Amino acid sequence: MAKNEQKTLLKAQQGELDAVLMYHALADTVKDKNDAETFRRLAAEEGRHAAVFKALTGVSLKPKKTLATLLPVLYKLMGRRRLYPIIAKFEYDAANTYAPVARDYPEVLSVKDDEKRHGDMVLGLLGE
Repeated sequence: MAKNEQKTLLKAQQGELDAVLMYHALADTVKDKNDAETFRRLAAEEGRHAAVFKALTGVSLKPKKTLATLLPVLYKLMGRRRLYPIIAKFEYDAANTYAPVARDYPEVLSVKDDEKRHGDMVLGLLGE
């Protein structure tokens, strides 16, 4: 594995781990029970994604709490209508980032597809 590939995979693994904490923190913060349930489901899926990347990197990482701390505050300040599109964009950006990785690592293809679906799910919570 090339050094730049390892760096990309480690960054993806870290992002997935961080998203697990972020979605759990949001689930504990949001007012709507359906939103909370969706965020818990997304957290579980992000955990599976982190495992895919860990299998590729062979490195154990620890999640960082930055997003898990920041997003609940932003939820309270901005509200769901303004925050959820931002979260969806993170998911869509991840899907775009993973697309070239999936060419070399087919196991990442399902992760890429899930990220697009995650963005759609978060936007779907707005009911628009």
